[in-house]
Amino acid sequence: MVKNLERDLGLYATVTISIGAMIGSGIFVLPGLAAAKTGPSVILAYLLAGLIVLPAALSKAEMATAIPEAGGTYLFIDRAMGPLPGTIAGIGAWFSLVFKSAFALVGLGAYLLLFVDISTGLLTFVGIGLGLLLIVVNIAGVKQTGRLQAGIVSFVLLVLVVFVADGMTYVDQAQFHPFVTHGNTGLLAATGFVFVSYAGVTKIASVAEEVENPGRNIPIAILVSVLVMMLVYTLTVFVVVGVVPAPELQMKHNLTPMAQAAQVFAGPLGELGLAVVAVLALTSMANAGILSSSRYPLAMSRDSLAPPQFSEVSDRFKTPIYAIGFTGLILLVLIAFVPVVNLAKLASAFQILVFVFINGALIAFRESELEWYTPEFTAPGYPWVQGFGALGGLLLLTQMGIIALGGAVGIILFSLAWYRFYGHERTEREGAALDAIRRSESSQTLVETERAVADGDGHVLVAMDTNTSAEREQTLLRVAASVAQQQGGTVHAIRFEEVPDQLPLSSATEMTMEDRQFETQTHELAEALPARIEASEVVSHDIKKAVINYADDLGIELILGEWRPEHWHAELLGNDVDWFMKHAPCTTVFLQDRGLKDVDDITVLTQRRPYEPTKVALANAIANEQGATIRFVTAVKPSVSDEQLTVTREFLHDLEGLCSVETKSEIIKVSDTVKGLVAASSSANLAILGTVAHSRVHEMLLGDPASEISSQLECSVLLVHPPKSRATTLVQAVIERLAY
Repeated sequence: MVKNLERDLGLYATVTISIGAMIGSGIFVLPGLAAAKTGPSVILAYLLAGLIVLPAALSKAEMATAIPEAGGTYLFIDRAMGPLPGTIAGIGAWFSLVFKSAFALVGLGAYLLLFVDISTGLLTFVGIGLGLLLIVVNIAGVKQTGRLQAGIVSFVLLVLVVFVADGMTYVDQAQFHPFVTHGNTGLLAATGFVFVSYAGVTKIASVAEEVENPGRNIPIAILVSVLVMMLVYTLTVFVVVGVVPAPELQMKHNLTPMAQAAQVFAGPLGELGLAVVAVLALTSMANAGILSSSRYPLAMSRDSLAPPQFSEVSDRFKTPIYAIGFTGLILLVLIAFVPVVNLAKLASAFQILVFVFINGALIAFRESELEWYTPEFTAPGYPWVQGFGALGGLLLLTQMGIIALGGAVGIILFSLAWYRFYGHERTEREGAALDAIRRSESSQTLVETERAVADGDGHVLVAMDTNTSAEREQTLLRVAASVAQQQGGTVHAIRFEEVPDQLPLSSATEMTMEDRQFETQTHELAEALPARIEASEVVSHDIKKAVINYADDLGIELILGEWRPEHWHAELLGNDVDWFMKHAPCTTVFLQDRGLKDVDDITVLTQRRPYEPTKVALANAIANEQGATIRFVTAVKPSVSDEQLTVTREFLHDLEGLCSVETKSEIIKVSDTVKGLVAASSSANLAILGTVAHSRVHEMLLGDPASEISSQLECSVLLVHPPKSRATTLVQAVIERLAY
């Protein structure tokens, strides 16, 4: 049986884990490299990076109190956005922390050379030795790790306070002019470069499962550590820039800027003392990195996205030895064989992207209305703070360069492959974001449906031609009159006639005997209908454009015509129905008439998604006039999630309340949607379903579910196409496909 971890990290130990991860290379190694990109304004770069990190820190603080479990960033994004984004976040965040830890250990070499005379070739072995030591410490137990971390961090912070206090008196104001040497682009590039300095804040959430009183300690520790480090970075870099001459500070591959500054105002002894502190700090960073990064494979293993061995806890040490051992092994391999500095830069780009995801994850949780999401701390300024953090992070990403972004893309592709071939078959979870999308769309649809049922002028255009029989005209007018009467509008019964281009239109305007018969027939039919009906004829050279122009001129809200099935497609007035769907300025409705006398059961069909408002308004109008019952039938996959079923049931309950007639709802689980909906409509007198425009090639190769369902039903069918369907973007289509 898998054993649980003991909660034995107090507030101070939790703070020091985060600070220890931020107080290493970010302050001891990066200032000189960053100053070369922007000059003295590197001070501002650290401050800006902290401000952009702060929204994600607040978001993590809230989510960590709702989900105080090991995994941190991975866990939040997985629960918010689903296992696929969670896999990308878990592997990416793990990647960043492992490489940053390796970078810290290799970075010790630059400071070791200041007081130990060893060859450069031995530095790799020193890094490996330190890495082995820290792996053993982490395996031995979290409590020992926390105590070691607290001691090192406290000492380093004390030294930095002394460094700043003494160094302030040696600052040369001339060092800060010019302040920005490479313009705004250089400043943003430096901000993105030092952004990774704040990545340690993720470590608190990673070890949340081991924190005492997480509802109180986690948000305090996250906020305190970020604010403290913003102050420490700003003041320390201010001193470094103010005492070290710019040419020396900004020289290529300057990895010891703190030691240079200490030598200026404390002499050789101060330089060596600072080197000792740097070694301790970088060791602390690597230690915190191993501790937190090992929790990512642990959490992913629990969710079946990584091998089960990573979630096993040692009986002796009470620590996840396989997760720590695997992380440590990768760390040692990187130290031995990989140019870690370059890879750390690649990891920093992904770290920014992960922080953007974190802000998005909080929005997903807030909007999802999940019952179990009850954080003890709520991030202030929602959603503006999260929006600022996400946009700020994306702006920095644009400054990271093609190589860094390419590396991040590589990690994403690897994560996608891992999920596809390992995790996909082992997990059935879905993220809160999908629930939020469904609820948002359901809410918006209900608002639009309420408006569609209650509002509108109800002007309906019934488009006919010389081939429309009296029986079909009667059915069309009956449907149109129900809609117009419900909304106080008028039915325009128009017979369109197309003449050759060679014949002037002025020569075809005289009323014929057929025209008079049509108007007389229409007036007789109108006497038995509840709405006002106006009959007329329109002659044109292009019948389909005439329909659209007429609808435009009169402000028609609905075009109703006869769906005439052909061999490869359907037609309206001798033209492809898809053309009308693409060009009509309003809703287009096509009637496939199989008789419409006594109507008592109107069945409205949909696949997974909420019902389109026009379909509901149309069904409600006809049912009102005919005294019929509306039955909403929703087809879902057999593997539908409980969350989707809950949202669907809630939507249907609210939808029924918007109708003014008796309603029923039914959710059917079917693998074959067409057969399932056809079977569910066996008792209907009239079926209403949506349709979309397709090319003929699409219909021939992939088919059209609406056409298939309509052709197999025995009752009359209304196929509805709202104009907004044309505006659906590819992104919206993908999101809806994922959500439903």
